[in-house]
Amino acid sequence: MDVGPVRFEQTSLDSVSSPNPAREARQQLVQAVRTVNAAGVVGQDRVMTIVVDQDTRRPVVRIVDEATQEVVQQIPAEYVLQLARNLRSTH
Repeated sequence: MDVGPVRFEQTSLDSVSSPNPAREARQQLVQAVRTVNAAGVVGQDRVMTIVVDQDTRRPVVRIVDEATQEVVQQIPAEYVLQLARNLRSTH
C-alpha cells in the first residue's frame, strides 16, 4: 500500500469552534504530529503521518521520506494489518 503524507489545512481546523470532543482530540493529534515534524524528531527529510486504514479502521503511524514518498517505517506493520483484514473477513 503506497500512501503519501497526510496534510491538514490549518484554516479548516482552526475555524471550527464547536465543543466536539472527537474534533478537539483530532486537532490535538494534528498539532502533536506537526510539533514532531517541526522538531525533526523522525529524521531529516522525513515526516510522521497518521492515517486510518480503510479496511481495519485502525490508526496507522508512518514515517515517510519526503523526497521519495517511501514509507520508511509503519506501526502497525503491513503484515499485522493484513492479518486483521483476514481475521475480519472470516467472521
